[in-house]
Amino acid sequence: TVGAERPQVVSHVQQALSYTVFDCKWVPRSARVLCLGSAARGTGVIQLYELHGARLQLLREIEKPKPIKCGTFGATSLQQRYLATGDFDGNLNIWNLEAPELPVYSVKGHKEIINSIDGVGGLGIGEGAPEIVTGSRDGTVKVWDPRQNDTPVANMEPVQGESKRDCWTVAFGNAYNQEERVVCAGYDNGDIKLFDLKTMSLRWETNIKNGVCSVEFDRKDINMNKLVATSLEGKFHVFDMRTQHPTKGFASVSEKAQKSTIWQVRHLPQNRDVFMTSGGSGSLHLWKYEYPAQRSKKDSEGSEMGVAGSVSLLQNVTLSTQPISSLDWSPDKRGLCVCGAFDQTVRVLIVTKLNKI
Repeated sequence: TVGAERPQVVSHVQQALSYTVFDCKWVPRSARVLCLGSAARGTGVIQLYELHGARLQLLREIEKPKPIKCGTFGATSLQQRYLATGDFDGNLNIWNLEAPELPVYSVKGHKEIINSIDGVGGLGIGEGAPEIVTGSRDGTVKVWDPRQNDTPVANMEPVQGESKRDCWTVAFGNAYNQEERVVCAGYDNGDIKLFDLKTMSLRWETNIKNGVCSVEFDRKDINMNKLVATSLEGKFHVFDMRTQHPTKGFASVSEKAQKSTIWQVRHLPQNRDVFMTSGGSGSLHLWKYEYPAQRSKKDSEGSEMGVAGSVSLLQNVTLSTQPISSLDWSPDKRGLCVCGAFDQTVRVLIVTKLNKI
């Protein structure tokens, strides 16, 4: 493509924060963004901003007892837009941002920090129950249905004698009907595990040799299609999840994006073949996945095996001297996204020309 046709990543608004931001979220059906983090005195912060032209106006700041690591809107309806958060003490809380003094649901989910959270079944995303998955340093991955009290509906923990690994990232997928649903989890030792919630079994596992910082399916609400996993050493892997070979698992392509950690990957909601990675060097990389001519082939035994495609870099930009630790696309306006970095800044970005690719 001609240079002029390439998407550009434009920093539209920068907002300095007085605390460490760990996660930022675009509020569905709104011009609002949410920042979650930790104040200097060790308390949790939830800030709600509204985009007004080229500035962010603070609408509400809420302080909580424990630093907040991660959040999701994914398990509630568009009418409610309740926020689920995981904190440093292992608590899973659900907040009504209109009345955020007390959580509408609260459970001491884990013995240690909740590193990652994902939701499905709400916001019109995915079929089935409005569930939340949490991954923790305590080595467990738990699935919660907020309509049921204190016990998780699924608990994936190390088997007897297996050492517990720090779970850094979790994601739902395959939620295309009432029965099917999977959870993918990534761990500090490079393990990736795919849990099938329908059969309550480990469906697949692999190891990418380096701590897995972020995993995400291209879409949660379709037959599993693609999964991206990012790592501590600047590499990411795209797995084709359509064809699972009995012994080789899923075909994948890997790309060395940069020298530093790739903290997060987020697929563009309006085009699942485009995704952005955020890096330890304060940079963002925009990628496009190209499918192969044929997505599967038969091996010598006659078993179907997947064929990986290729990845091309559309654009990259350095915004900060510090890692960009969180990233979220607007689900409604193509090309609008928000990111939080360890320079205590939240930025609203506009990515242009996404309709051309």
